[in-house]
Amino acid sequence: MLSASPLGGNEMGLLDSVLNGLGDDAAGGLSDLLKGQGGVAGLAEKFGQNGLGDLAASWIGKGGNAAISPEQIAAVIGSGPIADFAKKLGISPEQASETLAGLLPEAIDRLTPNGSAEGADDMLGGLLENLPGGIGGALGGLFKR
Repeated sequence: MLSASPLGGNEMGLLDSVLNGLGDDAAGGLSDLLKGQGGVAGLAEKFGQNGLGDLAASWIGKGGNAAISPEQIAAVIGSGPIADFAKKLGISPEQASETLAGLLPEAIDRLTPNGSAEGADDMLGGLLENLPGGIGGALGGLFKR
């Protein structure tokens, strides 16, 4: 079963809220993380190698986005890139994994509007940095643990 968001809110609002609240640090951190994983296609391949290809495929495809756990994020991406992302945002690696579990499905979904990873990396900079404002407070206590 597909889940809208691990936080129970609207995923579109979650990404907007995080990027709105944390600004360029979040956008740049997410962009850097994706680039470091070989872009959207490279990350999808890593998910496949870890037995989670169906999750990444749901984000790239046109249907709903499957939820992912912070532990699954950490297993696929690795502690080094997550630590770098955490440092950029000024949060702990655990918080970074939780944040990525909420953000990656939506970010990749937005980068692949045609249901294909082809051309997604060309949109990384502009799309993530120029998102419209979102619902304030959607993060709840995510960064305040």
